[in-house]
Amino acid sequence: MGTLNDRQIADLIASGKIRTGTGNAPIQPGQVQPASLDLRIGRAAYRVRSSFLSQGECVSELLPRVTLYEIDLFSHPYLEKGAVYLIPLQEETDLPGEIAGKANPKSSTGRLDVFTRVLTEQGERFDEVPLGYRGKLYLEVFSRSFPLKVRPGLSLSQLRLFRNRSVLTDFELGETHHREPLFSFDPRQIVEPDAFRDGVSLGVDLSFERIVGYRARSNSAILDLSGELRNPPESFWEPIPRPGDGEVFLEPESFYLFASRARIRIPADLAGEMVEFDAQSGELRTHYAGFFDPGFGLAEGGARAVLEIRPHDVPFRVADGQKIFRLRFERMEKVPDRPYGADIGSNYSQQGLKLSKYFTDFQHSL
Repeated sequence: MGTLNDRQIADLIASGKIRTGTGNAPIQPGQVQPASLDLRIGRAAYRVRSSFLSQGECVSELLPRVTLYEIDLFSHPYLEKGAVYLIPLQEETDLPGEIAGKANPKSSTGRLDVFTRVLTEQGERFDEVPLGYRGKLYLEVFSRSFPLKVRPGLSLSQLRLFRNRSVLTDFELGETHHREPLFSFDPRQIVEPDAFRDGVSLGVDLSFERIVGYRARSNSAILDLSGELRNPPESFWEPIPRPGDGEVFLEPESFYLFASRARIRIPADLAGEMVEFDAQSGELRTHYAGFFDPGFGLAEGGARAVLEIRPHDVPFRVADGQKIFRLRFERMEKVPDRPYGADIGSNYSQQGLKLSKYFTDFQHSL
């Protein structure tokens, strides 16, 4: 039991259990990641009145009632900031009865403040593909900070598949961490014996020499995700210099990127997932993506997690080392043939505080 690896996903594609709809290009080998499948948006996008769950109705039947207008992404590849879109995905499934799935935004998507969720026909929960699901997949897209230029075939979300998904208990997590550290030890952040509670809570690093984070600019140019060019980050991000007193104050409904203090290491037989942080520890959202492939950070001795943070309602103070995200681990059913890392061209294998792959290098003036 556990999360399926790259070979098992490729086998499902070869057998037609995951396929593309009529008129779409075949699934490409590069879409298969160590423990997930990249999902591609189709040609048509629907500007809808609101987000929704079909609650027993087919999305395809409900869509005409909530659509304001339809867009052909070949001729008009633009998604407005603050607008909700529903885009049929090119992939669809005919899963075996014992296999289910869970979707999440790709890391490159979450770092853009682009909120995505997968829907299924008659689905009652976002991002969940039920056991044995047969049918189309749809992607809800909501960009909160930037207007976007996209293209059909762009991957904004990824799908994990599993047979009896198996999340490590806190006891198992502690034992695993003792044998093979899952994150770096840091004398500034002692891990208490009872630190493992529904995963492990870890802190933010505000001690980088110059820049400790980035804040999304409120009015920007169009962010190009089509691959035609790399975007200059200065037009979209405001660097946050290292605070002299070790604390920063975050404004409500602004979007920030910071890095974790700990360096994460995901063994090849496990996968990691950042989960929603306890609201009692602060009224803020701390991630949009948060999935870590098997092998993340192993070859490099650990890689930092990039934290996507949006405070709600009130300004929020964050201090150096403050615990603001939580990490859970799940078992792989089999070790992937090609774990995450530079060998397969992974974008964030050695990351520190790193922007999305769609940007050129930041030319800091601070």
